[in-house]
Amino acid sequence: MIILLLLASQFALGQSKYIKRYKPLADSLSEEYKIPTAVILGVAIIESGAGTSRNSKLLHNHFGIVGKNDLLKTKGIKSRYKQFESAADSYHAFCKLVKKRKYYDKLKGNMNYHLWLEAMSKSGYSEDPEGWKQKIAAAIRKSKLSATF
Repeated sequence: MIILLLLASQFALGQSKYIKRYKPLADSLSEEYKIPTAVILGVAIIESGAGTSRNSKLLHNHFGIVGKNDLLKTKGIKSRYKQFESAADSYHAFCKLVKKRKYYDKLKGNMNYHLWLEAMSKSGYSEDPEGWKQKIAAAIRKSKLSATF
């Protein structure tokens, strides 16, 4: 039980550092793309393990975006996830990807993260739409990323 509490507090600390590091970027992209900061950071937190996942460390991919990489050549690791030059490039790519979706024009500028998560989960962003939506919403609530609960 104590070990679980320690692990949970370490993850929360890591999540807090992650938010502090990437919130200015997410805020800027929110302004540019009219996607809630809470959605951008919530997805990044879950998809990258708050920056601790192999994809975020080796590929700078914080959103689970599929694409080409050179890991097989450079590290001998096969991966289906896209490699980015930086985490910021990954954040930009995520917003561009969302902008191409059918729901974007309807939701653009609406800061209710529930509506965005519902639309994203229905559009096939994740292989487990309902579980994904719940994890992102929980991360948003837990990290107090939105005034809309």
